Amino acid sequence: MTTPAHDRLAIVTGADSGIGKATAELLAAEGFDVGITFHTDHDGAEDTRAGIEQRGQRCFVAHQDLSRPDTADVVDELAEQLGGLGVLVNNAGTGHSDPVLDLTYDRWREVISTDLDGPFLCAQRAARRMAASRKGGRIINVTSVHEKVPRLGAAAYCTAKAGLGMLTKCLALELGRDGILVSSVGPGEIATPMTGMDESEAYGESRPGNPLGRPGHVNEIASVIAFLASPRSSYLTGASITVDGGLSLMAAHGHDKADESWREV
Repeated sequence: MTTPAHDRLAIVTGADSGIGKATAELLAAEGFDVGITFHTDHDGAEDTRAGIEQRGQRCFVAHQDLSRPDTADVVDELAEQLGGLGVLVNNAGTGHSDPVLDLTYDRWREVISTDLDGPFLCAQRAARRMAASRKGGRIINVTSVHEKVPRLGAAAYCTAKAGLGMLTKCLALELGRDGILVSSVGPGEIATPMTGMDESEAYGESRPGNPLGRPGHVNEIASVIAFLASPRSSYLTGASITVDGGLSLMAAHGHDKADESWREV
């Protein structure tokens, strides 16, 4: 069985800034028409639209709140405007910095809903369309290095990203017969508004605890996502690709610190 050629029509969630914006614009540069979503930054989404249209591709913009059960309706709306769907990039998400003992249930549910429930609903809706088209497709879930490595003060975030990583594998197992390939990309610290940095700071900030010594640039994540969206990845599914400059290799280092400062959130 060969992998069918999916439509060059993509939806990228959370494309008003950061990784989502870079991904949407790179896919446009590679010939995709793109539907994008935003939660609060409409101006940022319009800036992304302008960048896509400058590359000669169509772009449609929609508001989306991933914490709502009806969030997947947006996938159908954008797919109708695009005239089909070949690629879904589940990029939008949220984080938090609350120690477990202080983490409220409402905050827990907000993060889990946004980072796991929402991507599931979007992926399910996208997969139904892709299967019905008989052209296959790609679903790419943006998780985090914390899909695999826990972090202090981020229990809900890490749990959601780990769940999204396993959902990726389950989707890949079930959807392969329909020619739908599903993988996840797990960024480390990337210079984005979410981490309080401008993307230009990726090459100027020092990170001595990272083997490459700096944060990542959004284009370094977007390029991996674009590879997964392309025919070049036609025999790759169920993978979890960590793109963290080697940060996860440092998990065993620092265990011999002279104090317990590492326990502080």
